[in-house]
Amino acid sequence: MMQINVSQEQGNVPVSVISVAGQLDGQTYQQLIDFARDVKKGGATNLLLDLSELTYISSAGLVALHSIALLMRGEELPDPEQGWNALKSVDRSRTSGLQKHVKLLNPTPQVLNVLDMVGYTSIFEVLTDKQKAVESF
Repeated sequence: MMQINVSQEQGNVPVSVISVAGQLDGQTYQQLIDFARDVKKGGATNLLLDLSELTYISSAGLVALHSIALLMRGEELPDPEQGWNALKSVDRSRTSGLQKHVKLLNPTPQVLNVLDMVGYTSIFEVLTDKQKAVESF
């Protein structure tokens, strides 16, 4: 079970804050990708993913975060059915440094531990203060 909400914040530029609560796993990851796609279609160029109420993230959830980063860069998304190829394209993202248009806010210690373990903290800037996060874009 996962809940997603979006709100608009204004820093130096407009920022869409997507709050994710519950579990991001094989049952829910596509829902988050689709939601982010709709937000981007609505004109969003900068996303702050608020993970403060995310209790669990699986490898499918990691694919969702990576897909959202690709989406915001205007790149084609890997086919989720291709599983390993989707995860291999994460390695390509790692070489391009921190994402400029997608940042993470307040992941719980368990989620942060997973992000750290797979190297996502070198791809995504992780912030703990919402106002500073909004102003960092």
